[in-house]
Amino acid sequence: MPVNEGIRAREVRLIGPNGDQLGIKKLREALQLAQEANLDLVNVAPNAKPPVCRIMDYGKYRYEQSKREKEARKKQKVITVKEVRLSSSIEEHDLQTKLRNVKKFLKKGDKVKCSIRFRGREITHQDIGRELLNRIAEEVKDEAEVERRPKLEGRSMVMILTPVSKREKH
Repeated sequence: MPVNEGIRAREVRLIGPNGDQLGIKKLREALQLAQEANLDLVNVAPNAKPPVCRIMDYGKYRYEQSKREKEARKKQKVITVKEVRLSSSIEEHDLQTKLRNVKKFLKKGDKVKCSIRFRGREITHQDIGRELLNRIAEEVKDEAEVERRPKLEGRSMVMILTPVSKREKH
């Protein structure tokens, strides 16, 4: 935001320190009023005709703005996507280990991408991979919902699981 001498306009619509309209003033006159109030002249709407300027404490304004942004970032939930890779010829015990990991990720609130990579001639037996992914979805149906059904992308089949929110559980 342009401030004080950084403002490049002949006339500005001026708003006082209390938020009251002071009308359209020459830039020099507006700067004079701001200096008398021991505050800054800040261009809050540079694209307006004439530009809208406000008399305020610019340092305090920037500080409060950064506090608001920090507070907004604090309330933001970052969703990460964890990936669990499987093989179409996975053994039962290995599958149980992968399932434990999937449940752990979902409990943390992360999305889980389950992918099966078909190597060589395994691609001809896509039904085995689809059954495996559907079985995983069935095992975690209490903790997750399927965001994207098993779908073949190149030589891998991918399914995305999203954790069920706490509101939906109750």
